[in-house]
Amino acid sequence: MIALIDYDAGNMRSVEKALDFLGEKPVVTRKREEILGADRIILPGVGSFGDAMHNLEAFGLTEVIKEAVEKKIPLLGICLGMQVLFEKSEESPGVKGLGILEGEIVRFPKTEGLKIPHMGWNSLSCSKDGRLFEGLEENPYVYFVHSYYLKAKDPKIVKATAEYGVTIHASVEKGSVFGCQFHPEKSGGTGLHILKNFIERQGE
Repeated sequence: MIALIDYDAGNMRSVEKALDFLGEKPVVTRKREEILGADRIILPGVGSFGDAMHNLEAFGLTEVIKEAVEKKIPLLGICLGMQVLFEKSEESPGVKGLGILEGEIVRFPKTEGLKIPHMGWNSLSCSKDGRLFEGLEENPYVYFVHSYYLKAKDPKIVKATAEYGVTIHASVEKGSVFGCQFHPEKSGGTGLHILKNFIERQGE
């Protein structure tokens, strides 16, 4: 069973529809027992870092997510759901992230000719050992919508990057924890392939 964590951060339905298309029957939940009993967990999200962390705390989900990581239940954070896995964000000074992974979320610098937010299709440069990208062609295109991007502390966990005035850490993997800054559920066949890889991964 796949648990989609519901913390009022939007984007739930599009992820649910993509999983339905793949033949999965995800459970949209904020219940501890359902999350910890799942085979896979997805943490989607759009909006602000501060609001997301407030909601996760209010629903008692921060410790549940950390417990799931300790149990090594595969977890995929999407967009804002990936960002909150890290320590902090320039979007919400003073607000602590989950701190499951080391790094920070920073705002795109103003660059002539580039609009913020970074919105639309962009190509990825993928690491050969990126488990989410197995079986994909080189430099696949995926869909982004974000004004802040990840700077991971450990480059070894970065499995895909994209260029938009700066180098974006677009996907990370560490043990049973995965993250995508882009939206696989909005990235056509490529995104479905990425979700399928996450669903079918066995172990670490």
